[in-house]
Amino acid sequence: MSLDARFLYVTEPQADRLAILAARTGVAVCTATIPGHPSLLTIDKSTGKLYVAGNGASGVRAVDPTNCAITRTFSTRGPVYSLAVATVADALSQGSDDQLWVATTDELTVFDTLKGSVIKHVPVAGGPQYISIPPGSTVYATTRQGSLVAVDLNSFKVLPLLQGSQYGPMDFDETTGEVYVPDELHNRLDVLAPVTVNSPPPYQPSRTIALSAQPRSVAITSDGQLGFVALVGGNVAMLDVPGRQITNTLYAGGNLSFIITGMYPPLIGSTPQQANIWGIVFNGAAYVFILSLLIVPLLLYRRYMRLNRKAPADNPVEKEVRVEEQINFVEADHILKD
Repeated sequence: MSLDARFLYVTEPQADRLAILAARTGVAVCTATIPGHPSLLTIDKSTGKLYVAGNGASGVRAVDPTNCAITRTFSTRGPVYSLAVATVADALSQGSDDQLWVATTDELTVFDTLKGSVIKHVPVAGGPQYISIPPGSTVYATTRQGSLVAVDLNSFKVLPLLQGSQYGPMDFDETTGEVYVPDELHNRLDVLAPVTVNSPPPYQPSRTIALSAQPRSVAITSDGQLGFVALVGGNVAMLDVPGRQITNTLYAGGNLSFIITGMYPPLIGSTPQQANIWGIVFNGAAYVFILSLLIVPLLLYRRYMRLNRKAPADNPVEKEVRVEEQINFVEADHILKD
């Protein structure tokens, strides 16, 4: 889902296609042809650009979300199993842009999203599967052999965290940095404490949350209050994140495989062009509002000062006091001269 919740980005593996839909109406805005049965998708929150791939072919396509145009292809050394974008601080980026992390057959490939060049190939034993990158300096990756590792964004050092299960697509709590991992063999969520690779690692998982069925995917709301877990059998478990407990189970039906959360779509602007126009209108209104906050107090202050200047002439009592002050000042001046 787009950051403003206007658009839903959907991969269609059978049709080798990416579709962009108006989230409020479901109407298709545009489509792009993507080779390799695309089932993987991530968004760069800094630029809004989309990155799409599938494990039926090598390479990742960058897509312009305003018109579905493919703007760049990132070449990989094998099929793609997962994607994620790391927003990198200036001191860490060393003149580059954000980083695109790609899980391939036996390594994580890190690209500079601006230049399109490879920054690093990071070998991962067991073959990387799913990637999650919360705020901070650590990347989390599951493997197809049933383990989970952390990778430092700066040194690319790999640190083993978990093993002995099959782990599904992860999500994180933006307010705490905790990572929520579907543990498919044990019917639970494994919650990972934030990891700094160059510091002593905390015991992992820091805690677990039992589920009624095998979890397939998890999504945590951006405010860190709720989580939703897609379960085998068509149910969705609702998690009270601060309370650390399941509070409700919703039946969705079907064979659930993935889940996302987002805001409710806005009522206006169901195409990129409309969204751009309304964005300009809202920005203009915001500037007018800010200017009014600055100008109106100045006008009121000027009026107040004018009224204050007129008050002594219109008020006999105030005028008499001011005359007496002037006489006292003159008398004091004569005494000093004498």
